[in-house]
Amino acid sequence: MLIKAENLSKVYGGGENKVTALHRASLEIAAGDFISIMGPSGSGKSTLLHLLSGLDFPTEGRLSYDGQDIYQLKDKELSAFRRRRIGFIFQQFHLLPVLTARENILMPLLLDKKREDKAYLEELAGLLGISGRLSHLPRELSGGQQQRVAIARALIARPDIIFADEPTGNLDSKSGGEVMRMLEKIRQKMGTALIVITHDSRIAQMAERRLVIMDGILQEGGAAR
Repeated sequence: MLIKAENLSKVYGGGENKVTALHRASLEIAAGDFISIMGPSGSGKSTLLHLLSGLDFPTEGRLSYDGQDIYQLKDKELSAFRRRRIGFIFQQFHLLPVLTARENILMPLLLDKKREDKAYLEELAGLLGISGRLSHLPRELSGGQQQRVAIARALIARPDIIFADEPTGNLDSKSGGEVMRMLEKIRQKMGTALIVITHDSRIAQMAERRLVIMDGILQEGGAAR
C-alpha cells in the first residue's frame, strides 16, 4: 500500500472572509507506518485527516491510494472504498447505545454485507482485553473499554490504514496510555498503517515518524529514536 498526498489545500470562504485551513500539504504513507500529526486546536489537523481519508475534498491537490485518485470516485464508490480500506477512531466513541459491544464492532461488516470472521473477532477482543465484555451495552462499559470497542470496530474489516483523531481525548492519562499501547501492539501484529492526530506530545512521541502542523502548514517534526 502507498498513499500519496500532493499539495493538498483547503480554503473556506472568499475575499475578506477567506480562511486557509490547509496549505499545500504533501505526505506519503506506506504499509505499516506509524505517524503522528501534532498541532494546537485550529491548526488544520482534522482538516488534513478528513482530506487524507476522503471524508472531505480539497480546494486543490491530489490524493492517491496505490495510484488511484480517490477524489475521482463517485459517492457510493468512495463510501465503499472507505469501509473496506480505512478504519476510523475518534475522540467520541460513536457507539450505538442499543447495540452490544459485539454488534457495534461488526457494524462495518454488516454495512458491507460481509460475514463475521469469528476467529478474527476473538483475536481482536483478546488483544484489546474486551473478550468478556462483548455482550455488554456501551453504558455498561468504562470509557477505556468503549474506546477499545471502537478500535476493534475500526479493525474488523482488516483495513490498510487507521486514522485516529484525538483517540485518547476523552480518557484519563492512564486509560489513554493503555489504549495507545494496545493500538500500537495491534498495528505491529496486523501490519496496519496508523495515523494519529493529537495535541498531546506524549502520544505524538510514540510514533515512528512525527509531523507538526501550524497554521495549515505541515512539516516534519523528526523521527523517533
